[in-house]
Amino acid sequence: MTTGRPPELLRLPGGLWLRRRRSTHAVALNRAVRANLDHLRPWLEWAAEAPTRARTAELTRAGSAAWEAGTDFMYLAGLDAEPGDVIGAFGLHARIGPGALELGYWVAAGHVGRGIATTATGALTEAALALPGIIRVEIHCDRANAASAAVPRKLGYRLERVAAVAVRAPGETGRQLVWVKERPRADRDTDR
Repeated sequence: MTTGRPPELLRLPGGLWLRRRRSTHAVALNRAVRANLDHLRPWLEWAAEAPTRARTAELTRAGSAAWEAGTDFMYLAGLDAEPGDVIGAFGLHARIGPGALELGYWVAAGHVGRGIATTATGALTEAALALPGIIRVEIHCDRANAASAAVPRKLGYRLERVAAVAVRAPGETGRQLVWVKERPRADRDTDR
């Protein structure tokens, strides 16, 4: 948990943007998730079934409340060239202990391999490490998910450990890679 908040809008190269997820985005998010279920299902437990619009709206409202509480910061990704479309989702989650946020992401199947996950994750890593009290960002992914593991590797995260975890999605091996990036020690004493 942090007393600060990351930017609600991040404009990135190539017309890419990350925008704070709000209730008004529920329909577009639901459409994107439903269109990408086959792509997401191997790695994400929540993708086992298509969400209803009502369920997506409920989760979006809960995400807004979590943003205000400083425990989760959920973003949608989009492109200026495709207004109104959601091409992915990203989040910073305070579920791994004090001083740390876990960064999660997915990108729509039609946009994979374009550097979107890497660009957006890099921007969110910087935003997270600039928050008061946050000195560590982690990315967790299954060992078999090579595409997700490539992102932290490209961004200079360090592979801290491989943890045994319960298998929750069909593509998982139960071996979770835990990637870590920390705020430089010199910056820790002068917390922002």
